[in-house]
Amino acid sequence: MPKRRRKIEIFSAGCPACERVIDQIRDAACPSCEIQVLDMNAGKVYRRAQQLGVRSVPAVAIDGELADCCSGRGVDIDVLRSRGLGLPIA
Repeated sequence: MPKRRRKIEIFSAGCPACERVIDQIRDAACPSCEIQVLDMNAGKVYRRAQQLGVRSVPAVAIDGELADCCSGRGVDIDVLRSRGLGLPIA
């Protein structure tokens, strides 16, 4: 019987914040965890991230599901507009 593995996908842009999360996940992982660090600069990875709903990095999916801590973030144009984006300074 094959050993069951937990698939951990880490979506990264290679920045220091991403590297820190990668290190933390590697430290917390168990022998059942199969960790994949995915470079968001690769088109195939970007498309996978879009399918999962990744809006910012670093982001983590476990067994094909975006972790709750990694969803709902990202750039919100309406919030930026409320802070003055697109409005000339009078």
